[in-house]
Amino acid sequence: MAALGKVYLIGAGPGAQDLITLRGARLLAQADVVLHDALVTEEMLELCPQAEKILVGKRCGQLSTAQQFINKQLVDHVHKVPLVVRLKGGDPMLFGRADEELRALEEAGIEVEVVPGITTALAAAAASKQPLTKRGVSRSVAFFTSSTAPDHAEHDAIPDTDTLVQYMGGREAIATAERLLAQGRKPDTPVVVIENVSRPDQHIRRMTIATLAQGLGAAHGPVLVMLGDAMKTRSHQSFDSEINSAIAHQLRA
Repeated sequence: MAALGKVYLIGAGPGAQDLITLRGARLLAQADVVLHDALVTEEMLELCPQAEKILVGKRCGQLSTAQQFINKQLVDHVHKVPLVVRLKGGDPMLFGRADEELRALEEAGIEVEVVPGITTALAAAAASKQPLTKRGVSRSVAFFTSSTAPDHAEHDAIPDTDTLVQYMGGREAIATAERLLAQGRKPDTPVVVIENVSRPDQHIRRMTIATLAQGLGAAHGPVLVMLGDAMKTRSHQSFDSEINSAIAHQLRA
């Protein structure tokens, strides 16, 4: 009986092809099969031209691949080929359903390795030039999302930290802003909203929690929201013209 292959859970990073790790890129170039998320870019998939590519994406509000089916695909393919990659946006271990896939592979006796990636929050902080921590201002950061399993609704509480980073923001960020205001956060607390982080169509908007509570306007890609006093702009900080146009678009929406 042929020996089982190996599965790698690889973080693709926030989107730009050159933000994947060297190890991740090397393994992609060796992969026989790549099961990838919907947010993985075509440019990223150019790193594995030799591999069979299978889309197993999950997008909010759209028809998605069931997690049990993804688990079965991983197990089935590793019985057929030596190297299987599960390519995930950002980092596999943060909001990536990695626990479920690791459990399925371990229960099947399959060797698996995790290759970290740059999570979107860090790419967003870099793109906006806004550190998530700041001496004397912010010494704690929480990454959170409003998307939870149906039987874990009690975990929807907003973390109590200096800087908040909400993944999969979109319309959920408006509800977050409303709740923060109700909890006593200052209305003028600065907020940075980034859409399509690190991609050519990246969009940065700067506002306050009070403005965010009134709506975000249209969004055409994944949205990440950073809230807290650490988001306050520096006195000599300059901005691209797209930021001003984004705010104008929001006010017209």
